[in-house]
Amino acid sequence: MRAPEILAPAGDMASLNAALQAGADAVYFGLDEGLNARARARNFPVAELGETCDHIHRAGARAYLTLNTLVFEEELPLLERLLRQAAAAGIDALIVQDPAVALLARAIAPTLELHASTQMTISSPEAALFAEKLGISRVVVPRELSVKEIKTFAENCPLELEVFVHGALCMSWSGQCLTSEAWGGRSANRGACAQSCRLPYQLVLDGEVRELGEVEYLLSPLDLAAVRAIPQLVEIGVHGLKIEGRLKGPAYVKSTVEGYKRWVEAAHRKQIDAAVPQLRKDLGKMAIAYSRGFSDGFLGGSDHQELVEGRFPKHRGLLVGEVVEVAAGRVRVRRSERESTGGLAIPEKNPGERAAASTMLPTFGGNSGGAGLAIELPELRAGMGVGFDDGKPEEKEEGGPVFAVDPAPGGWWLSFGRPGPDLRKVSAGQRVWLSSDPGGTFTEEEPEGRIPVALLLWGAEGQVLRGRLRARGPVGRDVEVEAATTQVLSRAEGRGLALEILKEKVGAMGGSPFRLQDLEVELGEKPLHLPVSALKTLRRELVAALLPRVLERARHRLWEGAAAEKVVAEARAEWEVEAKVGKGRTSEGAQIVPLCRNEAQLEAVIAAKLPEVELDWMELVGLRQAVERARGAGLRVGIATVRVQKPGEDGYDRRIAALQPDSVIVRHWGGLVHFAGLPAGQRPVVHGDFSLNVTNSVTAHRLLAMGADTLTAAHDLDEKQLHALLRRVPAERITVALHHHISTFHTEHCVYAHLLSKGRDWRSCGRPCEKHQLSLRDINGLEHPVIVDVGCRN
Repeated sequence: MRAPEILAPAGDMASLNAALQAGADAVYFGLDEGLNARARARNFPVAELGETCDHIHRAGARAYLTLNTLVFEEELPLLERLLRQAAAAGIDALIVQDPAVALLARAIAPTLELHASTQMTISSPEAALFAEKLGISRVVVPRELSVKEIKTFAENCPLELEVFVHGALCMSWSGQCLTSEAWGGRSANRGACAQSCRLPYQLVLDGEVRELGEVEYLLSPLDLAAVRAIPQLVEIGVHGLKIEGRLKGPAYVKSTVEGYKRWVEAAHRKQIDAAVPQLRKDLGKMAIAYSRGFSDGFLGGSDHQELVEGRFPKHRGLLVGEVVEVAAGRVRVRRSERESTGGLAIPEKNPGERAAASTMLPTFGGNSGGAGLAIELPELRAGMGVGFDDGKPEEKEEGGPVFAVDPAPGGWWLSFGRPGPDLRKVSAGQRVWLSSDPGGTFTEEEPEGRIPVALLLWGAEGQVLRGRLRARGPVGRDVEVEAATTQVLSRAEGRGLALEILKEKVGAMGGSPFRLQDLEVELGEKPLHLPVSALKTLRRELVAALLPRVLERARHRLWEGAAAEKVVAEARAEWEVEAKVGKGRTSEGAQIVPLCRNEAQLEAVIAAKLPEVELDWMELVGLRQAVERARGAGLRVGIATVRVQKPGEDGYDRRIAALQPDSVIVRHWGGLVHFAGLPAGQRPVVHGDFSLNVTNSVTAHRLLAMGADTLTAAHDLDEKQLHALLRRVPAERITVALHHHISTFHTEHCVYAHLLSKGRDWRSCGRPCEKHQLSLRDINGLEHPVIVDVGCRN
């Protein structure tokens, strides 16, 4: 079984070098010209992209470029230029959100791999069929999927799967968060996330503010550390394990890559028990480099009690203990065993509710309570940074580098230099976090010996010695070169060119990117001789010839035509030939169609004598009666799908189809595949909704060719950008939201279950959403109602 690829983030050159030196199999990064989802990272200049790719390839790693934002109509020429530059530079794969990027890349450079970003919300095997039609070969699965759901995904999907295993978690489903756009006019789908999930909120329960003490960050999840899921992910055969963090520094990148690489190798070799002590140390380094506290995320299924702690939104590090006293300019700290697992423990409370998680993700420690994997606190020493937690993370908290560490009963005395923390603001009971460790150095030297090669040597007496050096090239293609000595082989008096001599003199690849993996020699039966200098010269010539071939093979051949015009023309030809033009339209021109979520709204539409209604029922219970009521009043009826579809949830689409609506409002890619693929007599009119994120004519034409009858323009478009789209797409095929309380977060985490119950998920929460109405009040005093859909998503 193949070990999965470790994919590291690189927000700048220092982090890129840290990833390569730590042994990352691949790195992903963005361009400073934009169209990547981390616009605030330093990123990389496109003019140096070829050098960057060569640097990565010499280290034996693969280069993945993030063009993972939505693309506006006026940016299509820029996109084409960036795609050509990326392909010519030798990028191995693009990570994409917008279908237009995949379509244009496939037209320009067919050999360039395409990976669907988690921003594309390819969340089910049905959605993967859509991605496959775009030429995508790998899906970065949403972070909301459990190990069990990833297994189901893998068993029913022909594409490679990549899974996030470490780093920050988004509260909303990626690609479905509209808070930044709705509240601040800066789109998360454009790389300008305002991190609204990291802000404090008040809980409003049935109209009254409910005090929660220090718990204010109700939507700020702990960071993901998927170590307990790694053995299962390796067993499933996922292709890649991805580390989040293009906004983090080289210490974070180095510690995570090294730690996960060791742990994955242990899981692959089924030697995890022996690797646990080292893993505990590695997790400590990762936590100190950057952590908001660790959790399993959703890999063990929904756990509404553990995902969000709510006390802080930012880096804390590793818990050291609590302040006991402050005296004579020193702080005495009592070591704390509490939370030493960094969130990775399965607590002993509610053991019945945790049974499902403990069987899904392995625990370590072996006690009957299902103890988690303890993180080892490193030895405290001078120079390490600590922070004092007074429960007010939005204010300046005291902390700084430790000047001296002296033992104390049950802990330590910590001394600080000047300038240092204001110890007048430090008091007993405050938590103490180890937040930085200056140990470790980073260089710009390239790693050596990362590219395996095979060497064949052959010859005979009186002939030159020939060599063929072969390396594995990108896209599964071998690269090989040949060279020969100028001197001929002669009869040897002793052992001659024994295998170990040839391995040492010709096969030694020190100082180069190569390492000898296989050596084959064909010199006949008689011992032969050649001077050592000739052997070394042959080696140098082979290595010098192979390296540029390896780098050149990574570059892609380009198609030179206008890609956007070609792709749009092909798509138009498809849906015009199939006579799809005009399906679902009426001759009276534009219509106003209301969308209703409850019976009272439906009755208002009926009273207004409107011809059509769309039903967006949060619960499928009562939907059939609503359809019958609308039809009885003479209305055309459309039904909205759920916003996202997880593996095994295709039954929702079948239930909607069984109601035989006139139209379906499709909100996820699996729904487009399902309803557009129904037989002609059963197929409703298919309206692609805002959540498909259509922002340009290339994407729009392809979706129309795939069976959409109309498309709702994405909320990310302003007036100018919307009209730019309408000039390039038949306007009668476009829907525009005129009045809408935008659904901002769409999250797998349930605020009701977390704050009003002790239940882990819908099976144990007691369904408080059926008895209460919650809202979250933001820092501006605005209240945002929390609504629960049929999938228990908020």
